[in-house]
Amino acid sequence: MIIGIPKEIKNNEYRVGLIPSSVAELSAHGHQIIVERNAGAEIGFADQDYINAGAEIAVDARTVFSQAEMIVKVKEPQQNECSMLHPQQILFTYLHLAPDLKQTQALIKSGAVCIAYETVTDNNGQLPLLRPMSEVAGRMSIQAGAAALQKSNGGSGLLLAGVPGVAPANVVILGGGIVGCNAAKMALGLGAEVVILDKNINTLRRIDNQFSGRINTVYSTRESLENHVVNADLVIGAVLIPGAAAPKLVSRELIKQMKKGSAVVDVAIDQGGCFATSRATTHQNPTYVVDGIVHYCVANMPGDVALTATQALNNVTLPYVLKLADLGYRQALKEDKHLLNGLNICAGKVTLKEVAKAHALEFSDPQLLI
Repeated sequence: MIIGIPKEIKNNEYRVGLIPSSVAELSAHGHQIIVERNAGAEIGFADQDYINAGAEIAVDARTVFSQAEMIVKVKEPQQNECSMLHPQQILFTYLHLAPDLKQTQALIKSGAVCIAYETVTDNNGQLPLLRPMSEVAGRMSIQAGAAALQKSNGGSGLLLAGVPGVAPANVVILGGGIVGCNAAKMALGLGAEVVILDKNINTLRRIDNQFSGRINTVYSTRESLENHVVNADLVIGAVLIPGAAAPKLVSRELIKQMKKGSAVVDVAIDQGGCFATSRATTHQNPTYVVDGIVHYCVANMPGDVALTATQALNNVTLPYVLKLADLGYRQALKEDKHLLNGLNICAGKVTLKEVAKAHALEFSDPQLLI
């Protein structure tokens, strides 16, 4: 199979779909890899590294898209990239379609086979291709939140860790999944007071055991959420409904009641965000202030630690890229029900119920399309 790796073009996105070691594995399986010039240069992977691994270098993205049978990316395709996709071409990347009608329509129009990292599942009901980026984003959320609390960034001037004689910040984390636990680990390590809210009592039990009772676990109700958010110095939005838009847990009215100079970090912004006041930002302009509350809502947080994030992502995506390349998408999806769960759009049809519901579009059974 001919596999194409375009250079990412989203704002301040330096990750790359495949690193040279992954290219070498695919080359060993007899596949042809075309990499856009300088696709990995920003994180230290020169074109010569890709050539040494067996790839060819293309002068531009159009060449990659026109020749490749499968496109492997990191972030969702931008509109000009969607226009370069063609029928039956495989697109394997993060998509986050539920809050993005424009992209959904463009991918339907392309006729491509669009498989989203974030909805591929495993035998434990987890999301293995989302997990490493959730780990990265969860850890980064505390760094971002700590910076947002600094006076020069519009915050209250509070040091997250406190100092002897001065209390540390109160960090409230909404959601006890991968993002939430990694955020908690970082916040606890800095010495902050940490509260996690979740609706799953078994999740709260696991967290209590994992952190030996050092984190306050609270069952999430409307009342408990409001009480903790209002008294927080930093709130991390870490909720996820696989494939669907994030629920708006914190209203505009609740934001108004928070302490001025407090901060929120919306890790769920890729799926639309869980704060009513959230809107996607970039690494270039990461924050804004609403009602005195600093908002950090960067839609590709791991892109700022692109080397670590790319390596972590390749560790989990490579086996699936190999399967799709070795077997072709039809056979690969037939043999792997978990990879089939990643199929969001196929041949102009929406094949993920959550995306169809979000945009009031017709759902098509993926089994019937492969």
